[in-house]
Amino acid sequence: MSKLDNKKFMVCCANGAGSSLMMKMTLQKVLTKHKIKPAGLHHCALSEGKSLAPQYDIVLCAKNFVSTFKDAEKKGTIVLGLRNIMSPGEMEKAPMPFG
Repeated sequence: MSKLDNKKFMVCCANGAGSSLMMKMTLQKVLTKHKIKPAGLHHCALSEGKSLAPQYDIVLCAKNFVSTFKDAEKKGTIVLGLRNIMSPGEMEKAPMPFG
């Protein structure tokens, strides 16, 4: 059993349309590869994500948006900024206990 099982994940992009959906699909592939069973996986725009973030265990977004989630981090949400939000390899190298 992974430490990431039953965690709620949220991925955000600027507008919540194409990029966040593709990022969600990439994250799902990474989680499946490592046999991680999340409690939830949500994609949205930054405007929605900012208010929802405290309800999630882990938020993934582009590095330049990390500061948007300062309040959620104070409440215990892990926020991971990625340079290439579509890269499974970069997601796997993020400071999460994959594998």
